[in-house]
Amino acid sequence: MKPDVQRDLIPRDEVLQLIGVLNAMKNKARSAAQQWELLDENGHVPATPSYTALLQHATGAQDLSREVLRLTADFARSPRHTNRAGSSVLKHLSVAATMSSHAVPHFAETAEHALALLRSANPADRGYLTNQMVLNHATGRAYLRNTSQSLRNTAVELGGHLDAQRFFAKLTRQEGPPAPPPPGPGGRHR
Repeated sequence: MKPDVQRDLIPRDEVLQLIGVLNAMKNKARSAAQQWELLDENGHVPATPSYTALLQHATGAQDLSREVLRLTADFARSPRHTNRAGSSVLKHLSVAATMSSHAVPHFAETAEHALALLRSANPADRGYLTNQMVLNHATGRAYLRNTSQSLRNTAVELGGHLDAQRFFAKLTRQEGPPAPPPPGPGGRHR
């Protein structure tokens, strides 16, 4: 294998570990987007939405975002981000970090509107707050789905990197050791 190609490869164990972490985060984001509900079983905002439950959505989104940001920062600090595969991985991670960061304020605003809704008697205000809650909560969930997709894209990129490693390893095995030089002519020359 050529030295420049070898230098561009991220060690297999690191790739496998990173894929495992990415898959766990991806599943967490996807699960939260699917499970965190605002609407009741009839598709309506409850008359008294739970501020604490909605605040927990913001807290969970913030915890996930912190994990994604930390992983992205760790990868950016590593020498791995400077090669072709690492650069592409960092691009996907940065999108995931951005998406996860955007989810947090939408869930926090949903909780804030729920608290205001509980204190409001004005029907116009209640309608506005209800609409804002639905919009903010749906947007937060969409950002979590986008986070999950970006993390998936990162894992797919790393899977391609593993495929390239297998390919190069196979080429190296086929090339084998260099052939010995041909034998010199028999006899002595003067």
